[in-house]
Amino acid sequence: QVQLLESGGGSVQAGGSLRLSCVASGNVYIRKWLAWFRQVPGKGREAVAAIYTDGGSTYYVDSVKGRFTISQDNGENTVALQMDSLQPEDTATYYCGAKGWRGDWHKAGAYNYWGQGTQVTVSS
Repeated sequence: QVQLLESGGGSVQAGGSLRLSCVASGNVYIRKWLAWFRQVPGKGREAVAAIYTDGGSTYYVDSVKGRFTISQDNGENTVALQMDSLQPEDTATYYCGAKGWRGDWHKAGAYNYWGQGTQVTVSS
């Protein structure tokens, strides 16, 4: 089992910054990948960024490259998402996800464990 506890989020104006944090605990072998996804009402959960905890390789979707940074803190136990230059289209509920070695990092269905979600609202 894996437990994911998110913090951060909130409301900012366009151009502002927020930092999300996710503390992971439990079986290290089924949280080799830690990722952030986001979801708006009526749409599916979409990938934002991911990190492979063995080595720290990072991956981003095109829409956030250059604006968001995913990083590991405290070894493999915490993953942060620094979000800069936020835009109204970044408004969503953000979820932390964990998976093992299998599956594509950008596919929500590959993730076995999720946090409770944290709301990010960006006003214009």
